[in-house]
Amino acid sequence: MQNNLNKVARDTDLFLKKFFKTQVKSPLLNSMSYGLFSGGKKIRSKILVDVGKIFDADYKKLIIVGSAVECIHSYSLIHDDLPCMDNDKLRRGKPTVHIKFGESTAVLAGNSLLTLSSEILTSKLLKLDNSIKINLIKKISECSGHLGIAGGQYLDLSYEHKKVSKKKVLQMEIKKTGKLFSFCCMAPLIIKKKDSKLIKVFDQIGSDIGLLFQIVDDLIDYMGQASIAGKKTRKDEKQGKATLISLLGYKNAIKYKNNLISNLHKKLSKFGSKSYNLIDTLDYIATRNK
Repeated sequence: MQNNLNKVARDTDLFLKKFFKTQVKSPLLNSMSYGLFSGGKKIRSKILVDVGKIFDADYKKLIIVGSAVECIHSYSLIHDDLPCMDNDKLRRGKPTVHIKFGESTAVLAGNSLLTLSSEILTSKLLKLDNSIKINLIKKISECSGHLGIAGGQYLDLSYEHKKVSKKKVLQMEIKKTGKLFSFCCMAPLIIKKKDSKLIKVFDQIGSDIGLLFQIVDDLIDYMGQASIAGKKTRKDEKQGKATLISLLGYKNAIKYKNNLISNLHKKLSKFGSKSYNLIDTLDYIATRNK
């Protein structure tokens, strides 16, 4: 599992570094690179590749699409860390972008990574029909904007120090984290021109994976060690964040996580041995400590 994860991360970083070299030189490239090449595991790209394996999608094309996803993920982290958002000073054991380069540069670096994702998806290097590229850009935009990451972060901040229902917490976490995972699960099917009914099935699988990822993130914050996590822990409680842990309690949040992984196993088992890589990745997500 770890070898496969490392390979996807290496290949994604390799493509992105080559793509950066094609960019006209800009003072923002340094801060963009710092935020993008920060040692992340590229879990989202790995999920995309794993789903692609189920449907025999081309690996190189998936790496390019995954590179666009990682640009968006990095943009969201840069902005989430800002003082006006979650005010984090460490990310993956390193100073956050706004600590290293200043707030205004961090905002602009994040904005630039967001738009770079569209440049990647429209690039000639991604050898797909224009109609497929347009569909991919439409989906990734929906998953990143007010219906996805940005909308989820808005709700996350709005719910601080408030009593919020389980339904609202789940909706917030699906937007904030699940939607980009949904895109990763839908993209290989869009590339292979699968029918909308099946794409919808994987849209929901992606939401469940994102929810699993977020719950584990919250559990790490609640019980994890900062030295291992690479960032401050116990922040959610201090900031009055609305999470499943604050709502259900630690033990019940673990039960919820275990039910999620069990249901995901059942949904994916019908795809036979081709889903084994994806199931392994989900087990890795469920047991990670950083």
